[in-house]
Amino acid sequence: MSLVPIPDKARYKDSLFWIDKRQDQMVAQVKSWSEINSGSNNLDGLSKMGDEIQKAFAELGGEMEVISLPPSIRVTEKGDEVPLPLGPVYRFWKRPDAKRRVLLTGHLDTVFPEDDPFQSHHMLDDNTLNGPGVADMKGGLIVMLNALLALEKTSPGDALGWEVLISSDEEIGSVGSAAILTERAPHAHIGLTYEPALADGTLAGARKGSGNFTFVVRGRAAHAGRAIHEGRNAVVALSELAMGLDALNGKRPGVTVNPAVISGGTAPNIVPDVAVLRFNVRVGNDEDAAWVLDHVKRMQSDINAREGYGVELHGGFNRPPKPLTDQNKVLFDVVKACGSVLDLDVQYRATGGCCEGNNLAAAGLPNVDTLGVRGGKIHSNEEFALIDSFAERTKLSALILLGYADGLFDEVLGTGGRN
Repeated sequence: MSLVPIPDKARYKDSLFWIDKRQDQMVAQVKSWSEINSGSNNLDGLSKMGDEIQKAFAELGGEMEVISLPPSIRVTEKGDEVPLPLGPVYRFWKRPDAKRRVLLTGHLDTVFPEDDPFQSHHMLDDNTLNGPGVADMKGGLIVMLNALLALEKTSPGDALGWEVLISSDEEIGSVGSAAILTERAPHAHIGLTYEPALADGTLAGARKGSGNFTFVVRGRAAHAGRAIHEGRNAVVALSELAMGLDALNGKRPGVTVNPAVISGGTAPNIVPDVAVLRFNVRVGNDEDAAWVLDHVKRMQSDINAREGYGVELHGGFNRPPKPLTDQNKVLFDVVKACGSVLDLDVQYRATGGCCEGNNLAAAGLPNVDTLGVRGGKIHSNEEFALIDSFAERTKLSALILLGYADGLFDEVLGTGGRN
């Protein structure tokens, strides 16, 4: 960190003061946005939230496009593949030919479906806001937006080019937007992503890779009283698979397997002929991924070898692991240097979670992916954001952008004159 220049606080004091004045507006905006249900499969809600995003980011004065995505695939409880419609990616950009370029990413979808009871916000105390998406990551989008607004008010016009990608499918694995992330990553020098930081301000460092899979077991239906032995019980076979998957935990450091959702059967007096198991895998590297897949396919083969049974495997690894490379360490040092100007001791640590930062890293773009508000208990009805972190985290991102635009980090990041 000692090699990274420290931004001059006096040089950027007007920008920092402007951000402080935006604090109340930012909090009001996240409260309003949290009232819009934008669950990943709620296309109407995603569209409504997308309208809000377009209106808000238009203030930056850049160019914009809405990128429609083709449907993904969903496996039904009957084991059939059906189309899964996806919301679009919203892309905003300015000065794409600048000698320094940054890609900022985020998502407007949440994990809370339209019928979830968690649909509104309330204050837990004077500094803690509870609500769907307030941290993950509508609050982060507001931090991103206001940091860019601060940049546009103060930065030399041609010094820094920026591009924003806001997806509608991050919470279901970026199944459609991953291709856009991969396509756009090579056009930038650094990446900034706005997932929430931990409540104490700690950032995510190395991240595990992730895969979502589905086993579909097909057996043979039969009368449970008259002809149970003529049947082939898909639920029992699937239970074996679930136990086998769970047994992989603890066998290899850093690998976790979560058999998560099971469905099957129609009535107690019928031997079930179809059962479905959805499971998630987290791995630290590509070798771990290969090891898990080998075991999963062996389990599949073992059941398939039995008369009257058939097992299908759907899905795959959709988030590659994100190791802490030397480039990423330097970028973390830049963030830490900017934090020191604000009297923040920025730390980071490895996490089992994953996000768009995984995809950017796999495409070769060094990035920091937890620059959003401080918060916690995400993916639950206890999700919260800390109010005082809106201005704080916006100032942190603004210093990163302003210092980068001024060429302060060119030497350590190896950018500035590179096209």
